[in-house]
Amino acid sequence: MRFLNNFYSLLFLVLLVTGCNSKSTSSKSFKPKIAIAGLAIESSTFSPATSDASAFLARQGEAVFEYYPFLQDESPQRKAAEWFPTLRGHALPGGIVTREAYDSLVGVTLTLLEENMPYDGLFFDIHGAMSVQGIDDPEGDFIEKIRALIGTETLISTSMDLHGNVSKRLAKHTDLITCYRMAPHEDALESKQRAVDNMLDRIRSGKGKPQYKAWIPVPILLPGEKTSTRIEPGKSLYAKVQPITEKKGVIDAAIWIGYAWADEPRNHAVVMVTGDDRSTVSESAESLANHFWDVRNEFEFVAPTATLEQSLKLALLSSKKPFIISDMGDNPTAGGAGDVTWTLRALLNRPEFKSESGPSLIYASIPGPEMIDAALKVGVGGKVKANVGAQVDDRFSPPIVLDGVVEAIHKGDVYAEVETVVRVGSIRVIVTKKRKPYHHEKDFTQLKLNPRTSDILVVKIGYLVPELYNLRGDWIMALTPGGVDQDLKRLGYKRVQRPLFPLDKEMTSVDLTTRWIPSSEFK
Repeated sequence: MRFLNNFYSLLFLVLLVTGCNSKSTSSKSFKPKIAIAGLAIESSTFSPATSDASAFLARQGEAVFEYYPFLQDESPQRKAAEWFPTLRGHALPGGIVTREAYDSLVGVTLTLLEENMPYDGLFFDIHGAMSVQGIDDPEGDFIEKIRALIGTETLISTSMDLHGNVSKRLAKHTDLITCYRMAPHEDALESKQRAVDNMLDRIRSGKGKPQYKAWIPVPILLPGEKTSTRIEPGKSLYAKVQPITEKKGVIDAAIWIGYAWADEPRNHAVVMVTGDDRSTVSESAESLANHFWDVRNEFEFVAPTATLEQSLKLALLSSKKPFIISDMGDNPTAGGAGDVTWTLRALLNRPEFKSESGPSLIYASIPGPEMIDAALKVGVGGKVKANVGAQVDDRFSPPIVLDGVVEAIHKGDVYAEVETVVRVGSIRVIVTKKRKPYHHEKDFTQLKLNPRTSDILVVKIGYLVPELYNLRGDWIMALTPGGVDQDLKRLGYKRVQRPLFPLDKEMTSVDLTTRWIPSSEFK
């Protein structure tokens, strides 16, 4: 009898504690402790460039909130939890990250995380295409180190770019995961907010970690310029994601195209679905993966493509302004070094642009610290002659001696630091101290340039971001050389998992069944 009394007393205490914990989780007054961490960069292993710690805009503490409009002081999400931002670093796409930089940034993150442990949740905000010297799966390595520190009880919700890569290791150590559903990424902030909202909902409802995580590798590796959601089949493929998330028993669904310009085993497409209903999660994941595979041959470039010479011929004959030419091979928004001079050299050699009265052309842009120093010395209106480009990537063309007139100087840009416009004939070359992509009209107008009235606008970019897309008169993508060459077969992959479409187009059947990813608690 005494044994039974002790047993029931112990059972009562267990139920009481469990009930209190459940009540506190669902109580309006309960505020979970949530940390924020992440590193975001696309790194081309086909570029000779490297990215050190200075390449990252690494915010710490309260400054991290600047990334997230939905986490400002009075937002519902900010009020719903106690937030502990650690380090969140973002860099322009570029070359492989040095091991020293990676170890340093991860080390700082772990130190800051340790200060306020334990946590109920962690918002892991990454890109997913970071390459690091000596590490094949940096994001997987990073989250594994975080798990080793904070433990497996903390719920981790991961937000990613759809051009990221999801290894099994990353999938295991994260609990909730999502990625963008648009390319160009007009829904980037919406996707990050979704990752946070999913996490808050699972913590406050007491549901915690999803019971099931379906992961399906899809042996496809395509560039973003062929998988834009502006056109088919990417448009319809990604349109299937949202309806799946509305199914009972599903938390989120996502399709990763993967990153084409890194030669690593994890680089391929992936589908993931998370939720609490095993059959619905599995069927949904397999449906997305099979549809992706079925339309693999339908992916085409989002705009017409041609050689540079053909592109210039079309631009010179066109009356539409500006006629935009994408200099794709050295696109810094995809990981190119940004200083390949091949296209600029070809433009400067064209007779049409030798005279100031020739067709107006803006070239954006080329790094040239030597030219920046010369421009600052002579000022606007002064004549300059200095080297530009090919300090990092000289494989296709050497540095250019630019000889012209300074028309504008701008200081203080967050990326370029200093920019100048040098006119050579009818070409206006934007020269930067450090590489910078030109996405916005303001990037040009602050340099006294009007892209709308220019006959031709040449930008180091692939598919146009919305602002450039909306101001274009016409547009073509030039198949130029560089670290993010669109001719994938020309890159010379050695380490990706084969067979892989389109490198191995003869592939006919693949295994697109669900792989169940264990929860982070399991070894």
